[in-house]
Amino acid sequence: MKLLFAIVQDDDANKLMSALNKKGIQLTKLSSSGGFLKSGNTTLITCIEDNRINEALSIIESKCKSRSTITRMNNNNESGMSTPLTTEVSVNVGGATVFITNIEDFRKF
Repeated sequence: MKLLFAIVQDDDANKLMSALNKKGIQLTKLSSSGGFLKSGNTTLITCIEDNRINEALSIIESKCKSRSTITRMNNNNESGMSTPLTTEVSVNVGGATVFITNIEDFRKF
């Protein structure tokens, strides 16, 4: 058995959850937030058989695509001006970060 954590953007979470549930993969959903953009993420957790890991990863990859968006970033204002400077920058969002670890014991009550 493996424990799979998938951190995905909120925009991708529902379609990913539906696709995994259709394949009989049960999930626990946690709300989380990213440290860089401070935007909403969803962390999905599942305990899955070793022989189904590639199936789950394929679904995650197909539903969580990376895309570009424009965001405003505050620059460190070293000029002594009282108003912070902001800059619009293009950043990649989406995709998925997945962690997989071995499970020594699993019990469901």
